[in-house]
Amino acid sequence: MSQHGGRSHKAEQDAFVVEVGYALVSALFAAGVVFGAVAGPALLFALPETLEAVLLKGGLWLAVVMYAVRVTSVVVRHRRATQPSQPGRTNPDS
Repeated sequence: MSQHGGRSHKAEQDAFVVEVGYALVSALFAAGVVFGAVAGPALLFALPETLEAVLLKGGLWLAVVMYAVRVTSVVVRHRRATQPSQPGRTNPDS
């Protein structure tokens, strides 16, 4: 393998690491916003116990789902962007 090919592979790895870091941080932020929006009223106001429990558990579950969806979408988008065009198809960037 040539030096240039090695640098290119290293650059791709570095870009993927940065993208994963972005995915994790942005997913954590989005999950926190979702949890705060759903469970916030239960934490701020005196609500009936049943409603508080539903809001807290619902907020937690929605936050977990949001986290997973966000990480997956960022990583999949990055993988698709780094794959070469298929031969015989028109590349819109050309």
